[in-house]
Amino acid sequence: MIWHFRDDGPQSGALNMETDEMMARQLSAGVIGPAVRFYGWRPYALSLGFHQESADVDARALAQEGIDLVRRPTGGKAILHARELTYCVVVPLADQSPKAIYRFINERLIAGLRRLGIDATLSGRDDDFRSLYQDPASIPCFTSSARSEVLVGGKKLIGSAQRKFGSVILQHGSVLIGPEHRRIAEFLAPHVQDARSTVERDLEEKTTEIETLLGRRVTYEEVSRGLREGFAEAPDLTLIDARPEQTLAPSC
Repeated sequence: MIWHFRDDGPQSGALNMETDEMMARQLSAGVIGPAVRFYGWRPYALSLGFHQESADVDARALAQEGIDLVRRPTGGKAILHARELTYCVVVPLADQSPKAIYRFINERLIAGLRRLGIDATLSGRDDDFRSLYQDPASIPCFTSSARSEVLVGGKKLIGSAQRKFGSVILQHGSVLIGPEHRRIAEFLAPHVQDARSTVERDLEEKTTEIETLLGRRVTYEEVSRGLREGFAEAPDLTLIDARPEQTLAPSC
C-alpha cells in the first residue's frame, strides 16, 4: 500500500479545512491516491464540528484575539488549534471498516510518539456522547474520549474525527504540542459561561501535551519528523513524498 506524504506547515484555518475536504473528494474521484498531510495553524483558529452550533462560542472575543473561526468537514466538538501538529489522512474504504482505519491511523501516531520518547496507548472505552452533547461543558472536543483514541497516562493527547466521502474516509486530528488548547474556555459564548470552570477543570484533568510529557520545548518540525517515521515504519505501508504537482490547493 502506497501513501503520499506532504507537510504543508502553518496555514490559515480556512485553507486547511478546504484542503482536507478537497483531498478526500479528489481521492474519491481518482485524481489522487491515498495520502497523509501534516499542517499547522497561522493564525490560531477555533474549529467547530460540522453540525455544531456556532452560537456555542464567542466570535467577537475570538476576533479580538486574532483567532480565526472555521468549520471542519468532520463532526465532533470545538477545538482551539494553537501549538499543535494537525494530521489528515485520506484513504479508500476498500474492504476495511471506518473503525479499523481509525485504529490503524492512531496506531501509526502512537508509533511516531514513541520515536519522540512518549509511551501512548489507545483508549478502550467510549464516553456517553449522547448525554455529553446536551451538556454545555462538553463544547470542547478534548473533554471526552472515544474508543481507540490516543491517551498518555489516561489523558487525551490526540483528538481525531472521521467523515466518509463516498468510498473514501477522511480522518484528521490534533496532536497537542503545547497547552494553549486549554484557552478555549475563554471563548465560550456568554450563555454558556457558567460552564467555564468545569471546562477548565476537565481540560486540565483530561488532556496533556507533548511538552508537558517531555518537560522541554518542542518544535513542530521535531514532531513532524517523529510522526512521519511512525507512519513509514508500518510493514504494509510505503510512504513517499508527494511530487510538487501532487501538492494541490483548493481552486479559487
